[in-house]
Amino acid sequence: MSETKSKQASLSDHLAEEYKRQQALFSAQPAIIQRFLEAQGKQIAEAIVEGGTQVRFSLPDRIICTIENVDQPAPVTIPQNQRSYTAGGFMNRLRKVELYKELRHSLTELEQSPDRAVSVATSLLHHAAVTHMVYNMLPAGRTVTYKLADEGETIPFVPETDSLEAESAITASTDAIAEDGKTEDGRGDLLVPFVPFARKFFLPQWVVFDQNGELLVKSVEEARAHLKSMQRFMEVLFLAVALAPYISADEEYAKKRYGMLGQLVNQGRALAIFQTKEIIARIKERANSGNLNRGLSLSLPYFDDQELRVDITKFEVIPAGRIMFVPAFVVRAVRQEEMKVSQDTRLNPSTRKHLLHLLELLEQAFENA
Repeated sequence: MSETKSKQASLSDHLAEEYKRQQALFSAQPAIIQRFLEAQGKQIAEAIVEGGTQVRFSLPDRIICTIENVDQPAPVTIPQNQRSYTAGGFMNRLRKVELYKELRHSLTELEQSPDRAVSVATSLLHHAAVTHMVYNMLPAGRTVTYKLADEGETIPFVPETDSLEAESAITASTDAIAEDGKTEDGRGDLLVPFVPFARKFFLPQWVVFDQNGELLVKSVEEARAHLKSMQRFMEVLFLAVALAPYISADEEYAKKRYGMLGQLVNQGRALAIFQTKEIIARIKERANSGNLNRGLSLSLPYFDDQELRVDITKFEVIPAGRIMFVPAFVVRAVRQEEMKVSQDTRLNPSTRKHLLHLLELLEQAFENA
């Protein structure tokens, strides 16, 4: 265990050193070169995140870098014929190759160029792209602290403290959302404060369930849409690290990943619990009206905290045919499913525990019915 921790610490130190080196190298460039790299980096980042098939990019006409036999960094010109490049293409879509993988391959090849200026310029373009993804493509959030729900969990997703922060006479933009619609002349936007529970999370505007599992938005469809926004947030961070692993050493990256990961797991599980309770209510309603005597199969949603998405487990309660519904059938089917889940090595321990909890809710709902 200590050897594993030592390797992780060594890797972390290496990434931090590489990040600092790239930051220093970028800061050493003239302002006009920095703006050029930022514009190209933005173009690359947006093509990747939006799922494009191809991206064109250019290197600057010159770069500040160290060269052989020169003590101080000096400007080095990049020849015209070595400035323009393309990554990806239509064939990638047919072969189902993601653009970020093609781009990463192209950038790595250029960074290994024997031409020092081309190599350095490419690494700076690489840096500009992932920096844009982390800083400009994702909204800033609140500073939060989460804790583990219990010792069986691996991701902190429960807000650290139960004590509510003091209410302010002036509502900050992070404490409320500007409501659409007309406002009176001379007045600003109408700010509608988030509920106290939502303000404990990184981005309160995407919190859709309260601490009791009650909806804070108008519908389950709206809740799913907010969950997709949180997933997309995490996907952008994933793409940034996939392009340049050292960006994980950046403070803003760490803050955004920690804040959104805890929020996504919390709200994803809340959605799964909410939908499980809806399934229970529908079964009871249909049973009371005699509409379950021709078979019953269930699709139970759960939140997979490895894939960071809501998944479905399916199992049969009553085979198709004319069989009268009895609540004990649900209990029996759930217990069989619990045995399968407890042995399913595809699930990590925390996801398995979450899914078993959902199955337990089903079992309890029909055990004494």
